[in-house]
Amino acid sequence: MDQIRYPVLTEKTIRLLEKNQYSFDVDLGTDKKEVKKWLETFFGVKIIGINSHRLPRKERRVGAMRGYITRNKRVIIRLGLDSSIPLFSNK
Repeated sequence: MDQIRYPVLTEKTIRLLEKNQYSFDVDLGTDKKEVKKWLETFFGVKIIGINSHRLPRKERRVGAMRGYITRNKRVIIRLGLDSSIPLFSNK
């Protein structure tokens, strides 16, 4: 489960929640079959479809030092109408 880094919450992904689609950032070496298996066993949901894409490189600069941030792969999963993933805690 260490390959799945965190859920992505942006304006676009919050709109996708209405369509029962969730976004996660995962390691670059992780494939769709692994992500599907991990999410189905961890959350106990049935995944209908998975789309993935690699994010573009972004340069960061600290003083005179230049470098690039760690790259991730973004995965968008689509669930059935009766399934959901709890992203927010009920405190």
